[in-house]
Amino acid sequence: MLVKVFGSALLGVDATTVAVEVNIDKGVGYHLVGLPDNAIKESNYRIAAALQNIGYKIPGKKITINMAPADLRKEGSAYDLTLAIGILVASQQIKAKEINKYLIMGELSLDGGLQPIKGALPIAIQAKNEGFKGFILPNQNAKEAAVVSGLDVYGVDNIIEVIDFFDKGKALSKTIIDLAEEYRNKLENPEFDFADVKGQESIKRCMEIAAAGGHNIILIGPPGSGKTMLSKRLSSILPPMTLDEALETTKIHSVTGSVTNSGLMIDRPFRNPHHTISDVALVGGGSYPQPGEISLSHNGVLFLDELPEFKRSVLEVMRQPLEDREVTISRARFTVTYPSSFMLVASMNPSPGGYFNDPENPLQASPLEMQRYLSKISGPLLDRIDIHIEVNPVPFEKLSDTKRGESSIHIRERVTKARTLQTQRFHDIDNVHYNAQMNTRQIREFCKLDEASKAMLKNAMEQLNLSARAYDRILKVARTIADLEHSISVNANHIGEAIQYRSLDREGWLG
Repeated sequence: MLVKVFGSALLGVDATTVAVEVNIDKGVGYHLVGLPDNAIKESNYRIAAALQNIGYKIPGKKITINMAPADLRKEGSAYDLTLAIGILVASQQIKAKEINKYLIMGELSLDGGLQPIKGALPIAIQAKNEGFKGFILPNQNAKEAAVVSGLDVYGVDNIIEVIDFFDKGKALSKTIIDLAEEYRNKLENPEFDFADVKGQESIKRCMEIAAAGGHNIILIGPPGSGKTMLSKRLSSILPPMTLDEALETTKIHSVTGSVTNSGLMIDRPFRNPHHTISDVALVGGGSYPQPGEISLSHNGVLFLDELPEFKRSVLEVMRQPLEDREVTISRARFTVTYPSSFMLVASMNPSPGGYFNDPENPLQASPLEMQRYLSKISGPLLDRIDIHIEVNPVPFEKLSDTKRGESSIHIRERVTKARTLQTQRFHDIDNVHYNAQMNTRQIREFCKLDEASKAMLKNAMEQLNLSARAYDRILKVARTIADLEHSISVNANHIGEAIQYRSLDREGWLG
């Protein structure tokens, strides 16, 4: 008897429906074709043990299974449930009249229990697009898939539930989540809050500007000055993700199996890789490509602590994704593209010892060591960072102050209003949504200066020895400062504040 059951394969952050054709005929043997990997080839052992432990069996006949399309490589153990149900129906051990209306995925334990799978959200989206009635999958992934409206999602704990559903008509409970309630709880209770930060008012202001314009930022300061603490709170003042952004972000995390049981990712991602990370782990790739840290930071923040400690090759591979906001990984048989629109937040000590120009801590590094330390940050990478800010240690008086600072919720309100102005400004321009994404032509159009502003900028560049690359960056940041003040024009005071945020362009830093 021939039976067709449906599963799904992942390619990048999208899914492709896989038709699993099971044919049982006279003879002996188990033949699995259609480019399965080793995990799928081993499934017959798991399926045999699971079926035996729940009172069923793999028939002693010739079983031929084709996974179509046959030229698409299938990976992982998530096809166990698909294959097992197909074998039971094809061997007439159970009946399933509407099996072709459901997409079935899950990894089997030897007792018939189900283990979670990767990519539940993109699979659910594809199932809905292709007109499937429902999606049956492990209970751990049910909330994630239930984000997709118009598709019945059934989370199950054991293959017995699936058998009873098809063979005996026993109802399964649908998984339903309240997205509005999820959004409300997350937005009102940020995990990290700027109210917990003592002092550092100027740095908080700088972080607010960076969030409002989507600007990449680097913090320079000695150990213990609060660089990491401030950076971890940046995502809490970014505008709330739209539903489209949340779906796109969740899809990326879904294919890596890192989505929690809460379903849709509502908080903007904050990724903090260690400085020993490899090129592939940062950008993505591998024999079977997976998203890297820069894609897992999509619509959120990528924090690189102690930037000069990262290998130069690792930092250089970020340059193109920072510019293009996507990563393309090519292999002989296919090409995968992952989105990577993120805010880069980096931190560094001002010297190898950490206390350059600190009067209480004399310089401990030689000029050669300083040059070697700072040269790890290339000019092209620095070109893509709009804001440089020096972070000084917090004095005791501020640390001992019991008064709480301004909360992230209040700062986020101002940031969101500024982003709304930018969205309206760029509504006719493709792929530009906030100030940091402006190119040279758009800077000239939207950052026009009066004579006083021009004179201030000219004087600053001459007096402070600012590099040419600082010019456009100052204008972008000044435009964001103006947006926070709801100012139509960029004025001299906006230019003056923006000039302060180019520390590394001054003579004596990176040259």
